[in-house]
Amino acid sequence: MSDLSRPGKIGFVSLGCAKATVDSERILTELRIQGYGMSAGYEDADLVIVNTCGFIDAAVEESLEAIGEALNENGKVVVTGCLGAKGDVVKQNFPNVLAVTGPQATEEVMQVVHAHLPPSHDPYIDLVPPGGLKLTPRHYAYLKISEGCNHRCSFCIIPSMRGDLVSRGSSEVLAEAEALVSAGVKELLVVSQDTSAYGADLRYRSEFHGAAPVRSHIQDLSKALGALGVWVRLHYVYPYPHVDNLLHLMAEGLVLPYLDIPFQHASRTVLKAMKRPAHSEKVLERIHSWRQICPDLTIRSTFIVGFPGETDQDFERLLEFIHLAQIDRAGCFKYSDVEGARANELGGQVPEEIKQERYDRFMRTQLDVSSNRLLQKVGDTMDVIIDQINEDLAIGRTRGDAPEVDGIVEIDRFNEDLAAGDIVPVHINASSEYDLYGEQVQPMAGT
Repeated sequence: MSDLSRPGKIGFVSLGCAKATVDSERILTELRIQGYGMSAGYEDADLVIVNTCGFIDAAVEESLEAIGEALNENGKVVVTGCLGAKGDVVKQNFPNVLAVTGPQATEEVMQVVHAHLPPSHDPYIDLVPPGGLKLTPRHYAYLKISEGCNHRCSFCIIPSMRGDLVSRGSSEVLAEAEALVSAGVKELLVVSQDTSAYGADLRYRSEFHGAAPVRSHIQDLSKALGALGVWVRLHYVYPYPHVDNLLHLMAEGLVLPYLDIPFQHASRTVLKAMKRPAHSEKVLERIHSWRQICPDLTIRSTFIVGFPGETDQDFERLLEFIHLAQIDRAGCFKYSDVEGARANELGGQVPEEIKQERYDRFMRTQLDVSSNRLLQKVGDTMDVIIDQINEDLAIGRTRGDAPEVDGIVEIDRFNEDLAAGDIVPVHINASSEYDLYGEQVQPMAGT
């Protein structure tokens, strides 16, 4: 019989993207429901779970290092996540791990934990807060609306690890969102592998939430989420035609004026080799129309330089696109072979020194665009959500900044009662390449 005075303690290492973070949160919530305690270190943990990433070589290396460290420091390790779906990579490197599972495998992970550390659970104690356990601060949370992807981009192996698109029903998503908001969440970050494809596998069926039917479609879901009265931010949006309709929700204030769209490149030749849409001219037209509908729109994107076959002309086209599109936030990756990706078989490999040169030029170009875009905000008053408060400085984000990947607002004059999660007006006094600086706007006397 398990000793209720000493529940098993689990160490947890979470790596990878926001989708993996949600997987980690689900496992942690289930562990707490079943009475397990959490350990902040290796030494007092009865076993350690490592949720891995396996998308690119650097992520694989980081995951293998984390597994090795957990084994050295603790010895009892369960591996889950995307790296676990890549054949026998983990077992070949670490044959003594307790078990290896793929992503979104909460039930499998729990079965392994039960086998090596039977649960001790007191049903009379409330072990789980509303909304479940989170790896993010209390005031924001990731809301995963689907798994997998139906695209077959030549550089990507996500479908082989996470499978084809599988959407959650709208009623299930909205129920989770309401629980998060009830628990104090002020910002919902909607994530999936292809957010704009949400519901396609369900044939956009309607499900009742409360007394009203809600179609399992990104437009209808976004509108319903916006009605909860919190910030709703859309990530990983593939530029399907119906995305244009989301701009009207942004203009109405139901959804944050923020689009995270991974364009990846601008050259028609490179995009075709990537198996991506190859009409950058039409993309520029759409971006122009989006900003006409919603002038405050912030666009974040990611790009790859040094893709096989990329010429100097292709790269110059990409730099031109960055300027013409005025991309507010951009991440850049130097192409590297990923085991199992079809792009590995393409000819025209770009030398590493040229990849680095193009990466450096891209980042300088994007820095110029970003700094100029931010400079235009100086003098404005903007709503800012507070993430952190130090002794003499508050750190927050505007509607155009997602946590961890975008810029921040440093606030050097603010009310003493300001707290993390508050959304307050801030007057912007200055800007830099990626960040803004300001002071909290004080309410007028008598208001």
